[in-house]
Amino acid sequence: MKRGIIQSRGLGDIVIALPIAKYYADQGDEIVWPICVEFYESFKDSAPWVSWIPIETDAAGKFFLETPLQELMKAGCDPNENLYLYQYLNTRPDLTDPEFFSLLKFDQYKYAIAGVPFGRKWRLSECITRDPARESQLTESLGVKGEYVLVHLEGSTHRADIDLGWLSEQYPAAEIIEIRARTDNIWDWISAIEAAAAVVCVDSVYANIIDQMGIEGPDLYWIRRSGWDLTPVQHSQWTWVPADLPTTDPQRVNPAQQTLKMRGQSAGMSSHAPFQAGGQIPQNFMYAVKK
Repeated sequence: MKRGIIQSRGLGDIVIALPIAKYYADQGDEIVWPICVEFYESFKDSAPWVSWIPIETDAAGKFFLETPLQELMKAGCDPNENLYLYQYLNTRPDLTDPEFFSLLKFDQYKYAIAGVPFGRKWRLSECITRDPARESQLTESLGVKGEYVLVHLEGSTHRADIDLGWLSEQYPAAEIIEIRARTDNIWDWISAIEAAAAVVCVDSVYANIIDQMGIEGPDLYWIRRSGWDLTPVQHSQWTWVPADLPTTDPQRVNPAQQTLKMRGQSAGMSSHAPFQAGGQIPQNFMYAVKK
């Protein structure tokens, strides 16, 4: 059958959810996945087993749900078989499972609501097709002859403001290089990451890739940016860099107490981000997993 995925952004969330889609693809489903157009180049060739649909990131926020539903309908996906993977969006609290929400972190929630074993999250390597030529080209473009440290401090909605002076003491011979948009494909950085002496990552897509692929070799340093519920479960041996942040997300809500009157409130683009929904969503939408 055709099975639609509803998780149009952000990059880290799509990477976290990719093994969920692969779980169903391995059972014979054709996966159809609308994502925001700015992410399309990173996935169209790296995960060709998905029918990716690039969609406009419109100002009204229809890219969160309304546009994906329309595209999935046009692609012939049964709405009752689509997988809705947002943990919570405050204009549609009725689509959140209150019990799962209160018990699980956001990445655990995605797997639980999709009916996929959480251990599949760390099988990301099986989900992507690497391009050695592109990876090599990016690594060579760094122009580094000796030891180097990669630093990724900026996610889609957050930049870590921390002192990295300790890196020069810890790795005195290493050149410090920031991961940035040198290419339109996030996976091109994998070889450079594998060859680095160390990688310092804010909680974002590259930290997810390293952890979910189980990349070994570099020393790993991780910078928290969210409260406990929006901080992913990790398996790799990360050293946590101290962050002066609250441990509880100030936006956390009880979805059981929310109503549709909240529609239209503004918020940042995250697991708590709002969207404008059009049409009717089946009541069993969140529970439609393959039998």
